[in-house]
Amino acid sequence: MGVQDLQTFLESVALEGGSVSVDLLKIARNVCQRQQPHNTNRKIRPPGGNKLRLIVDAENCLDRLYGGYYSDWACGGQWNRMIQYLSLLCSALENGNIEVAVVFNGTIEQCRMDEWKAEQANARQKVGMVLKHINTKGTPPPKVWWTPPITLRAGLRMALRHLGVHVMCTMDDHHQEVIAYCREYGFHGLLADDAEYAAFDPPRYFSSENLKLTYKSSIETKEYMLSVLTKSLNVTQEQICIMAALLGNFLLPESELQDLYRKINFVKKEEDFAESSVRSLAEFVRTLPPSSNMEGLVIAVFGSLEDKRAARFRQSVQYYLNGTASGFLKYGAPAKPRQKNIEKKNIPVPKDEAVVDQLVFASETSEQQRETLQNYNLLTANSVLSSDFAEMDILIKSADDSPTSSTDPLQRENGVANGGVHTGVKEAQDAIKFSSGKSNSNSSKQSGSKHENIVVPSVSPDVLRTASLRHQKGLMAPTILHVLSTQEVRLPCLMEDEGNREFPPIHEIYLPLRRRIYAVLFNLHHLRYVYTKKKESGELAENAPPPDVVVKEWVYSRSNPYQTPEQVKAELLPWAVPTLQRLWFGPAVDDKRRRMRAFLSCLNSDTPLILNTAYVPQHMLIMACVLRYIMSQDRPILRRNELDSFLCQAFNPNLMNVQHLQELTLNFVLSRGVQLAALFMKGVDMAILANDACGAPLPWLMCCPWLYFDGKLFHYTLSRSSHAKNILEVCDNYIERVVKVERMRKAILEGLDFKFVKVPPPQFQTGIPANYLPALPLPSARVGPGARGRPIPSRGGQLQVAGVVVGSWGANYGYQNNLRQGQQIMPAGMTPYRARGRGYAGAAFGRGRTPKPITYPVVNRKSQGNKKRNTNKSNKEKQLKGLPLTVKTDNGDVQVNEIIANSNGESVGSREKSEDCAKTADHKGQGDAPSLVSV
Repeated sequence: MGVQDLQTFLESVALEGGSVSVDLLKIARNVCQRQQPHNTNRKIRPPGGNKLRLIVDAENCLDRLYGGYYSDWACGGQWNRMIQYLSLLCSALENGNIEVAVVFNGTIEQCRMDEWKAEQANARQKVGMVLKHINTKGTPPPKVWWTPPITLRAGLRMALRHLGVHVMCTMDDHHQEVIAYCREYGFHGLLADDAEYAAFDPPRYFSSENLKLTYKSSIETKEYMLSVLTKSLNVTQEQICIMAALLGNFLLPESELQDLYRKINFVKKEEDFAESSVRSLAEFVRTLPPSSNMEGLVIAVFGSLEDKRAARFRQSVQYYLNGTASGFLKYGAPAKPRQKNIEKKNIPVPKDEAVVDQLVFASETSEQQRETLQNYNLLTANSVLSSDFAEMDILIKSADDSPTSSTDPLQRENGVANGGVHTGVKEAQDAIKFSSGKSNSNSSKQSGSKHENIVVPSVSPDVLRTASLRHQKGLMAPTILHVLSTQEVRLPCLMEDEGNREFPPIHEIYLPLRRRIYAVLFNLHHLRYVYTKKKESGELAENAPPPDVVVKEWVYSRSNPYQTPEQVKAELLPWAVPTLQRLWFGPAVDDKRRRMRAFLSCLNSDTPLILNTAYVPQHMLIMACVLRYIMSQDRPILRRNELDSFLCQAFNPNLMNVQHLQELTLNFVLSRGVQLAALFMKGVDMAILANDACGAPLPWLMCCPWLYFDGKLFHYTLSRSSHAKNILEVCDNYIERVVKVERMRKAILEGLDFKFVKVPPPQFQTGIPANYLPALPLPSARVGPGARGRPIPSRGGQLQVAGVVVGSWGANYGYQNNLRQGQQIMPAGMTPYRARGRGYAGAAFGRGRTPKPITYPVVNRKSQGNKKRNTNKSNKEKQLKGLPLTVKTDNGDVQVNEIIANSNGESVGSREKSEDCAKTADHKGQGDAPSLVSV
């Protein structure tokens, strides 16, 4: 049960006509042919004229925006392939007269905490299966276990922002804000896969999971026909909202509605449980009063108004009604009196130009953006399309004159294009309401502890206004607004092995970095400075503890599986950091220098060489800082070849060549490599967060991960570096690349007392489970007539699986039936073993010499009568014979010689005696006569 059953029933074949395959380009052409009617209830008219305008819920189609289920998604992310796919998709949408707005979930909804925990548990289970698959088989995992690569959301925001797509992040309630934006600004449809949107009844509902960019120059997906759903169930749209509330959701979970399910006699069938539950519930809902009579509805469902679930049921039904077309008008009506109240309080409402100014940091000048864009174009000038993308690019004709391309490129880079300005007034008003409401509640408060002074610092209204505006536009990491407004952070599950850790948990490694970011955001240095002045003036006692700022972190561990948040204290930086308002809005040259120093100090990278572009190029500064932070840990994490692998793949000219990366094959995927890529990409995510917190001293285009990392290329380079003789071989014998790698490594390790992890000794690891190896066949007791009585030559051998040698053993040089002078029968491709030492026939070989018969010394046993007999005869025999080959039987490990001897009807001792003592009449002495062997 659950509200998601409604979506499952809508997608199933049981509902005939519930989902229909459509082409979005054809729908866009039909929209262009008819004039869109004007709706007076809309605040903004669609600026694109007759374009097909769609809103996309990015949380439901992360895999489609990434480009599909690539086989190497677990390696850390194929970012250049993603950016090229997105460029082709945006070009096809623009040429097809389609405009999209992509919305990311930037909320921290407390009421959905249980849902978030369940999602993390599911993700952690998938990660465990992925790493188990890699450990056992050494191949990329299947697509059914797909989990979003780390930094995917930040990478998508930057990529779509660069391509001119309107990007937004929600603030309070993700689903309600998405459907409200869709209705308020006249979007024609919604692209998602969520049952709550089905209850909201959007104008048109398209599937994001089935979105495909085909070679036929079409954008195909499925459209969910909600009218067919209501007609099939014989219910109204308001009754669909009641059904969604009774199926179970985040407000009223299904576990509390079991008595109701027993009352209406749900028929549970495993094959079509969603269909049976939805149809049974629809029959029950048809007998209930309408939603306008809420008290009668509660009595009909629970039997009494005093039921403890009554209030949450009312809230749940009203939640879905607010998302419908009729409920949206009632839900949005109280916004006007609030605006009047704000005007009465003389709070200035900024105009559009002021809103645009508040979106920009002091570091984001027009000169810097122009220079950054030029550098980015130079870096990506040599990018090569893959074969499949090139074929699509030929089919898609680029449109030069379009409303998106006609906007100022500087405004596009700031995220103001595609309707960014016309929404400014409403967002600014919301930001003012948000900041005015929080400024009173966030006043400094001291805790009652005697040994600690935990304060909740107040945040400047200008800072909150700018943070909320940049958050809504997708120009800033959502974590910053979460920290400033709620002092709470949720840390998701990552691609790491919890059972066999080779290094500490990734979130634990970056804990000091997060503590420094908290100190920057809450002006901890200024609080300590004020505390010191008050202490000197006598306003505070001498033993008064210094103020501390605490942030709650929801992080998973075995001892605390998301039960309670961890209380994390902010950590001061080692120098006097300016206030956050000065870092964000300070226009002076010293402010610019302090912004960069604060960013580098958070990552332990405040060194001279790190800012020298001859050692570290600007677009690789994020990478250098993250690697330096990893190397500065107390416990060593990286090996020397692993650090070189990160640097070598960053300077590889094929990093931008998507065609080369597509043809590149990984023979073996290592679990350690997967976890190292996850560690690095999480560091990139945290570095982007630190850059935003310090006022963006590094331009956002220089933070894009596709400029310095590709997961597939990293694994290929890591595999080569583990077998290469030197770094020159890893760099394909290009000395220029070696010089760049050495310089960047010098800048990373400057002033560090670093240690590398020791490389473990090589072990016999095949990467293949034991049950996949072929078993050694036991010899049968019944020997064939052709082989009966014929001696079996003792020789070495090799065990091959799929052409790879996985085992080998040496020859057994015992004497069997006078074959010691004969030729050894060896498998194809193997040469007979020749011992070294005195009597070695090969010692007489040379140029122009022919091999001579092997001679054996004859010992006169009579001359040894007076010598002491050696009692350690068995050890010498074992040394002569080598290690015997054994096989597993029901009676334990048995030597192969014993099994062969038993099959011939003789004992091993008698066989060895006959071999050692048997002498023929033709024996001439020390090998003077040739030996003849008949086979």
